Amino acid sequence: MTVPEYTIYYLEIVTPDIEAACKLYGHAYGWQFEPKGPEWGGSVVAKLPGGSLCGIRAPLHEQENPVVRTYLRVTDIDSAVQEAEKLGATIALPPMEMPGAGKIAIYLFGGIEQGLWQVP
Repeated sequence: MTVPEYTIYYLEIVTPDIEAACKLYGHAYGWQFEPKGPEWGGSVVAKLPGGSLCGIRAPLHEQENPVVRTYLRVTDIDSAVQEAEKLGATIALPPMEMPGAGKIAIYLFGGIEQGLWQVP
């Protein structure tokens, strides 16, 4: 099955209380979380119905606030980032490699954080 571009691939939840968040989403939706490697920032990840993923992790540094961020699936992350910039977005995280998982990027537009994910 081919997944259309610009569909939600990954839902990232950043919270200081990973255990409570996993308990909530596990109980409410039946999601089962499993730890990922350090390249995922200490995330625990659940596969959702339909093939998307949800990852929950703690802030990576003191200045990172709790946030819920969606990552849209793209076929060409460099072009998608350029298009976002052209439309006025600020790039918060330029495209970077996620070993074995593709490339990600984050931009800000209108105060909202949006992620992009190029899946291999």
